[in-house]
Amino acid sequence: MRRNAKSRGAVEAAVRSAAVLGIMAALAVSAAPAQAPGGPGAATPGVENPRRAWQDWTLNCQGCHRPDGHGSAGAAPDIAGSVARFLRVDGGRDYLGRVPGVATSPLSSRDLAEVLNWMLWRFDPADIPANFQPFTAEEIDRLRTRPLRNEASQVRRELLKKIDRTPIR
Repeated sequence: MRRNAKSRGAVEAAVRSAAVLGIMAALAVSAAPAQAPGGPGAATPGVENPRRAWQDWTLNCQGCHRPDGHGSAGAAPDIAGSVARFLRVDGGRDYLGRVPGVATSPLSSRDLAEVLNWMLWRFDPADIPANFQPFTAEEIDRLRTRPLRNEASQVRRELLKKIDRTPIR
């Protein structure tokens, strides 16, 4: 009987350890630095403090968009490998600042601009246009006064159609 209790305790400890390792691995994916132009160590445009941006992302965004940016069915769309494409079409930049999770975020506009810029470089650096200007606190202040609500999905669908018709520059 004692032996079984010890074995059971060892199994429970192993399961807990595996769960912790899984969480740590997911966080490591999220903690990966933004892919700044110019390679490792280069400054990321619009991201003053990548560690703070990652922390704000972790606490406010990844619950729905998940650590790898692949979204959650019915809750949040994928952003990995696609979020910067919105910058290519009219209305796309505004959309990113007006989606419900952004516009109604408890973050300050300065921190929110930093998170958006970090997110673009982290999850979709290949699609950031060469002429990209980072989001600013002032721009986020303006955009979040007109949050998208029920129409967010429809606006997204229309923008994705535009993106599909727009040649890559």
